[in-house]
Amino acid sequence: METGLMFLRDQPYRMLATLRWLTRGKAALKQQLAHATELDVSVLPYETAVIEFVKAERDRGRRVILATASHLRLASRVAKHLALFDEVIATDAGRNLSANTKRDVLVRMFGSGGFDYAGNSRDDLPVWGAARHTYVVNASPAVERRARAIGNVAEVLSSKRPTMGDWIKALRVHQWLKNLLIFVPLLAAHLYAEVPLVLSTLVGFVCFCLCASSVYILNDLLDLRDDRKHASKRSRPFASGRLSIQSGLVAFPALLASAFALAVWRLPPDFAVGLAAYYALTLAYSMSLKRRMVIDVITLAGLYTMRIIVGALVLGIPLSFWLLAISMFIFLSLALVKRYAELFQVRAHGSRKMASGRGYYPDDLQIIASLGAAAGYMAVMVLALYINDAGTAQHYRHQQLIWFACPLLLTWISRVWMLAHRGEMNEDPVIFAVKDRISVSIGALLALVFWAAA
Repeated sequence: METGLMFLRDQPYRMLATLRWLTRGKAALKQQLAHATELDVSVLPYETAVIEFVKAERDRGRRVILATASHLRLASRVAKHLALFDEVIATDAGRNLSANTKRDVLVRMFGSGGFDYAGNSRDDLPVWGAARHTYVVNASPAVERRARAIGNVAEVLSSKRPTMGDWIKALRVHQWLKNLLIFVPLLAAHLYAEVPLVLSTLVGFVCFCLCASSVYILNDLLDLRDDRKHASKRSRPFASGRLSIQSGLVAFPALLASAFALAVWRLPPDFAVGLAAYYALTLAYSMSLKRRMVIDVITLAGLYTMRIIVGALVLGIPLSFWLLAISMFIFLSLALVKRYAELFQVRAHGSRKMASGRGYYPDDLQIIASLGAAAGYMAVMVLALYINDAGTAQHYRHQQLIWFACPLLLTWISRVWMLAHRGEMNEDPVIFAVKDRISVSIGALLALVFWAAA
C-alpha cells in the first residue's frame, strides 16, 4: 500500500505500468514497487506493544521470524532497523507470501502446530488455523471473531482502534471554515434575503466540504513519507497509523462521489464543472505543485479564490473583477504566511536544508515575508480603487464609509505578518483568523462598515 502510494506521488506518469506488473501477479507488482520507491523504515508507525512482546519472547530464548506478505527488500530493511528477528521470510519475485502460501511455508518449516503466529488481517486466518497459539494484533472486529472461532487465541493486542476523533481530524472538519468563502458572492451581491439562493449556497457549501475532505485524505495518504518526518504532522491519523491506509482508500472516493452526486442533483451544471476544476487543481497541487517554489502559493491562493468563483456559479451571477482581485492578493499573502510559518519551524530546529516536501529553504524566509506583506497591501490598494470606482455607488448608498475598511484591513494583515515573524503563527492563517479574538473583532468591524455603507 505505502509503496504504491509513493509511486503514485513520485511517478504519476507511470501509473499504467502498475497494471502491466499486476497482470504478472501480486508478487511481481510488489517487487517492482519495492524497487521503484525508497521507503524510510525508520519513521514507520511501529506497534509498541508488539515490539515489547517480541523482546520478552526473545528474552525467554525463543526464535522470532518476520513472516510477511510485503516484499523481501522492505521486510529486510525493517528487520535490520528493529534488530529483533532471527530470520525474514517475505514475498519475492516468484512467490506472494500471503494466506495459504504463508501457512504452507511455515508448516513445512515447523510442522502443523509447531509455531505461534501474530497477525492482524483476514489473510492471516489460514496461518492461525495451523498455529499452536494465535496472537491477534489490532484486527477488525470481524477478523477477531473469526480468529477466536479457531480456538487457539492466546492474546489480543489492541491499541489502535480508530475513533470518531481520528476521523474528524482526518476529514479536517475545522478546515471547513474555509468553505464559507462560497457565501461571499451572496453577501457581496446583497442577496442574503433570498431564501432559495441561501439554501442553494448552503448545499454548495456541503458539497465543497465533502470534496475538500476527500482531498485532505488523499493528500495525507500521498504525504505519509513527509508527514512522518514533520514535528507535528507525524501525529496525523494516517501518518501515525491510527487510521489504516485501506480505510483512507475507501473514504476519499466515497466522499468525492457523494459531493458530485449532491451537486448534480441539486445545483446548476456550472457548479459541478467548477467543483471538478477545483478538485483537479487540488489534485495537481497534492501530486506536484506543492513542491514547486512560488507556484505552490499561487495555486493555494487560486484554490481560495475558486471557492468564491463557485459561489457565484451557484447563484448564476457574474463575477466581480474587484472581488476576484482582492481575493487573489489577500489569499496569496496568507499562503505565503503559511509557508513562512512552516519554514520558521524548520529553522527553529536548526536545519538549513530544504523543508521536506516543499521547494523552500529556511534562508528564504526574508524574501517570503517581503512578497507576502506586499501581496497583502496590494489587496488593500485594490479595495481603495474599488471604493473610488463609479460602479460602487450602485451597491452602496454611502460608499465613502468603506474607506474605514482600509485601515482595518491594513491592521490585520500587518499583525498577521508580525506574529509570523515572531514565530507565533503555528496554524493555518485562515483557521487562526477564526480563533483569534482580535481577528474576529476586526472582521466584525469590517462587516459593520460595509453594512453602514449599504
